[in-house]
Amino acid sequence: MVTIPVAVLTVRSGAWQQGLLLYAISCAGSALLLLVGVVVLALPRYARWRKATGNRALFAIPGTLLLLTLLAGRGDYPPIHDITTDLQDPPQFVTAGKVRGEASNSLALQPEVLEAQAVAYPDLRTLVTSESIETAFERALDTAEELGWEVYHQDLNAGVIEAVDTTAIMGFKDDVVIRVNTNAEGTLLDLRSVSRVGISDLGANAARIRDFLQAFEQQD
Repeated sequence: MVTIPVAVLTVRSGAWQQGLLLYAISCAGSALLLLVGVVVLALPRYARWRKATGNRALFAIPGTLLLLTLLAGRGDYPPIHDITTDLQDPPQFVTAGKVRGEASNSLALQPEVLEAQAVAYPDLRTLVTSESIETAFERALDTAEELGWEVYHQDLNAGVIEAVDTTAIMGFKDDVVIRVNTNAEGTLLDLRSVSRVGISDLGANAARIRDFLQAFEQQD
């Protein structure tokens, strides 16, 4: 169990690949220890060791639960980490490339990623509002801050807001760009959320966009 906090700290320090590997090994080790404990408790020949083994096996339960949660969370999510509300014309980042660092995932759009998103998250769409572009822009800023995102770029004239959202435990950072513009339908609000590291985001970026759109619409 001691290695799990160490793994989390390793990920948060920036060595995310090593940290995740240590995290996976720790959880798998806990599951193996729990399995051995159950076998020992079930076999009569190990009766004299049952109490000691049972007590030790209890320490393996949290790690095993973490492993099961991780496996259950995989679901049917595609191996993508770049999600947007506009598949035809995704919002473009302006300053994120400088903030993310050279080791981060590329921000270049990939046609196959857009195709995978269309299948996995067909509910993500442009939000259309009757508000003025200025009002919608300020409301988008307020929503981002309300959700705890760190806004590092905003340009009303260009209708662009860029922010980073940091996950609570592992400290993973995902960048978000919000685009606000207008057409004959009204004021259009589009988002794009991209993970800095990893291959599959396990649905995190799509969930982030949904949370933002819901919070935006619920604001007074």
